[in-house]
Parts: sequence; structure tokens; C-alpha cells
Amino acid sequence: MEREHIHFITGRLAESALRGQVERLAERCGFAFTIDVLPITVAALMTPRWIAKHWRVPLEASRVVLPGYCAGDLGPLQASLGERNGTVTLECGPHDLRQLPAFFGRGDESRRDYGRHNIQIIAEINHAPRLSLAEIVRVAKRLRAEGADFIDVGCEPDGQWEGVADCVKALRDEGLRVSIDSLSPGEISAATRAGAELVLSVNSSNRSASTDWGCEVVAIPDDPKSLAGFDETVEWLDAHRVPCRLDPILEPIGCGFAASLGRYLEIRRRYPAYEMMMGIGNITELTDADSAAINVVLLGFCQEVGIRSVLTTQVITWARSSVRECDLARRLVHFAVERGTPPKHLEPDLVMLRDPQVAEHGPEFLATLASSLRDSNYRLFAERGQLHLLAAGVHLQHADAFRLFEQLQATQPKNLDASHAFYLGYELAKATTALTLGKQYEQDESLRWGFLTTPETSLEITHRARQAQSSTPPSS
Repeated sequence: MEREHIHFITGRLAESALRGQVERLAERCGFAFTIDVLPITVAALMTPRWIAKHWRVPLEASRVVLPGYCAGDLGPLQASLGERNGTVTLECGPHDLRQLPAFFGRGDESRRDYGRHNIQIIAEINHAPRLSLAEIVRVAKRLRAEGADFIDVGCEPDGQWEGVADCVKALRDEGLRVSIDSLSPGEISAATRAGAELVLSVNSSNRSASTDWGCEVVAIPDDPKSLAGFDETVEWLDAHRVPCRLDPILEPIGCGFAASLGRYLEIRRRYPAYEMMMGIGNITELTDADSAAINVVLLGFCQEVGIRSVLTTQVITWARSSVRECDLARRLVHFAVERGTPPKHLEPDLVMLRDPQVAEHGPEFLATLASSLRDSNYRLFAERGQLHLLAAGVHLQHADAFRLFEQLQATQPKNLDASHAFYLGYELAKATTALTLGKQYEQDESLRWGFLTTPETSLEITHRARQAQSSTPPSS
């Protein structure tokens, strides 16, 4: 079979880096290639109309990869192909050359088989009796979509909830697996008759009723600090053939956290073949810190110890995405433990506050770009603690966005109408945030917040693209 021939378009500044990437990719992917270095320093300045005047597409090429920032209508390029239009595919590559392997489906192959997991997520709906049935079902369906395997119905410590059976039945009717979080035998009995599969929790106070429930239970100690009553409850459940998971109880930081981790190790040593559960909300909900990294560490502990289920909740604001975090974390830690490798450079969606990598163009690139610009469209960069604003004859920089804007106003620009000023303010706010947190800033693109990133889809044609469509072709 004849190899695919891909033709790459670039400028002089990126030629060397592109050639190195393409040579490696061609060997791995098995395609032939040519590189067309057009008479311009910075590839980001190219427009389709200008490229059409300078490119030369080999007859053997069936695919052309344009620079990632090539904006506007590709019609001039298609017209330039003449009779070959329709047989040659045109596409814009990634903005960053380092993303070419992923663009060609050749990302990090060390992640092969990534995504498998064996830790169940039990997501609790706290204070369920205070919510309407419709609200409980709505929340439960959202939790399932976020990765929950069980929906835990959290009951109140005082009194028995008369509506618990209706709640469990409604959740089961939606195809959800349900656990009941209660110590009340009557409340638990009603829930299990309605279809609850798991009971949280059982100790000496209610274990005698567990033979009537016909489902799995979670055994807990009467006193977590001393594990009093724990062995007796496990022995009783064994003797009466009640399946159980073991949970010695995780305690908050400052209240015996380290010792409680030690008790999980001790219980695993005593009962090597038993399933175990950890309630991780005692840490994520009760610690003044974003929950994602905490969840990763706790699930990493669980994965190594063989704790195959975690109970989480997402009530407090800083932990309100805990289920999604746990879903990503369980895949990360499973891969790390199975491969015996640190969980690094594997799950970028869990890196939210800062970015996994921040690429800088450097002073030389910015100076070259500034001297090459021939139009009044503004290009923004955020590097080394400084904001940079570039256009034809303009290269302004400052650490403060307000001061930078004042510098721009001092040049008395003729294209700074209200719309353009709003756009620059929006972009400068993003760039300032990127500098503050150490994030990658790319003009006209969302800042990256891991799995919480919201693409800027409202701008179907970005400000940069609109400007490119109306600007004159760049000079060489």
C-alpha cells in the first residue's frame, strides 16, 4: 500500500523544530512528508490568502497541515489547488508544535491501557430526608454521571425517616445502585426491602438485625480509636453469613488522622481477604484545602492497601467536585500501582490550579515577531512575569494590565473602539491570572483548569479570526 504523503506549511522561525517533530512522527506513523518553508519569519502571521500566493503542494501530497494559528476562510487555498481540490485534505495543526504527536494520535504510549480501575465510589446524598424526592433523584443521576457506582442515602441521626423506602425505590427505578447510611434497624429494614444493596454501617448496636436485611453491610468499630467491638462484630457477621466490608473509620486531621491510617493497615493485616471501605469525606470536607489532590493521595493509599470502595460526599464548596476527582484519581492510582510507577505525567485533568507545563516563546521570539508585524491587530503574550502586547510598530510590556493598557492608549491607536477595548480587557484578565498562578496563556483560548475547563465556545469565530479576515496579508 502506498504511504500517505503529508505536506507541512511553516515559516522560517519554526522550521527546525517542525522538521525534528515530523521526522520522528513519520517514522512512527509511516507517512512520507515534505515541508514548505514560506518566506515569512513567524508562521502565526500567515493567512490563507497569503499562503495561496506562496505555497507549492507536491503532486504526491494528499494532505496539507497548515500552521495552527492560520485563521480565516480556507477558500483561497482550495481554489489554488485547482483540479486537485477535493483530493487534497487541508487542516490546521495544533498551536504548539509539541502537540503534534497527539494531533496524529501518537500521544504518550506509556499510557496504554490507562483508565482501568477497581475502586468503587459510593457518593452520599447528605441529609436526604430534608430534600424532595425529585431533588434526590436529580442529584443522584448527576452523581452517577460523574462516576458514582453507588448512591448513598444519608439519613438523619435522630428519628426514623418514613419516606426512606419511597426514596430507595425511586432511585432503583432509575437503574441506580443504592446504599443506606443509617444505624437504625427499622430505617435500614425499610430501605433494604425497597432494594438497597449495601448498609452503612453495622456495629454492636444493630448487627443482630442484619440477618433480616439480605444484603452486604459495612462493619465499623464501636470506638474507632481503640477498635473496641470491631473484631466481635466481624466474627458475628461471619458466623451468621452476612457479607461485609470493613471500615475502621478515617478520622480528621487533628483528631487522630495518622493513627486512623495505621488502623486501616492493621485491619488489612488481620483480615487480608476481606473487602474494605474508607469514608474519605472526613478529610476532604473537614480540611481547608482543595479536595482533588487530597482525593488522589487517599485513593492511592486505598489502592496500595486493597481498599476497594470509598465513601465520599461533596457538600462544602472546595470539595463539590469530589466524585469526578475520585473517578479520575482511581484510574490514576490503579495505573501507578499496577505498573509500579509514580503517578506523574498521566492525568492532566487533575492538575487544575497550575498547568502541567508552561511553554515560553522567549525574548528573541517576541522581538522577532514584533519587528515582523505589518498590521494593527494585537497579539498578547504572558511570560516571565510580564504581559506583552504586540502589533505593527508596537511592543509594550508591563506586569500590570492597567499600566499596559495606559501605555497602549498613549500610542493613540486608531483601532481601539469599545468592542476592541472590551476584548483586550478580557484577554488581559486571563493573561494576568495565568501569570499569577503559573498557567499557560494562549490568546483566544480558555485557561486550562483540568477537568473543570470550559471552552470558549461562545466565540465561534474568535476575535483573532475576525481580525485576520479583514486584515491585509502579512509581508515577508
